[in-house]
Amino acid sequence: MKKLYYAEDDASIARSVQEYLEKLDYEVEVFHTVAGTKEALLAQLPSLMLVDWNMPDGSGGELCQWIRSRWERLPLILLTVRGEARDVVSGFQSGADDYVTKPFDLEVLASRIQALLRRAGREEKEEGVLRCGGIRLEERKMAVFVQQEEIPLSRPEYELLLILMKNRGRTVTRGQLLEQVWDSGGNFVNDNTLTVTMKRLREKLHHPACLKTVRSFGYRMEEK
Repeated sequence: MKKLYYAEDDASIARSVQEYLEKLDYEVEVFHTVAGTKEALLAQLPSLMLVDWNMPDGSGGELCQWIRSRWERLPLILLTVRGEARDVVSGFQSGADDYVTKPFDLEVLASRIQALLRRAGREEKEEGVLRCGGIRLEERKMAVFVQQEEIPLSRPEYELLLILMKNRGRTVTRGQLLEQVWDSGGNFVNDNTLTVTMKRLREKLHHPACLKTVRSFGYRMEEK
């Protein structure tokens, strides 16, 4: 399920958008202030961000700039009553990927969201970027990040995470992990090695909610 954040000060509009998108199997979390939105983003990144221009404690344009300074590729749509050319240009200059003028048709908004998510998915696949929750793994660099913090991992920890990220949504058995991470080099290891390595990996990743243990079987990367 794709998770969306929506920064919107109008509770009625926010509720309509949230209810419609949730019927399409999106998980939508609404925030009514810029401060609350920033706090949520620093804790966990969504798949896409919707931002209203007029917020009680700041502007959507400023929020977009703040987001872009930290997450260059987070899909971002500005929703606003401002429809003049200079406003649209300002919105894109602030970092928005798309610009939707109120009032808008919910079906059209959903189509724009789907198109932007497809494009973002293709770009990440081409670049070898894997995500789950607030974790980002860049295969080309062999680098792992939690939000903006790069996490140094040992070779077994990195390979363990890579396998789980590539199989996101599927349970990988302990036997499969032992074989792929260790036995592929002809090295026999005790089953406890996996347990210890997983414990260290969880600690380094700040105990992510998306890394789940399937008791007596294996592990799975899965967003809520």
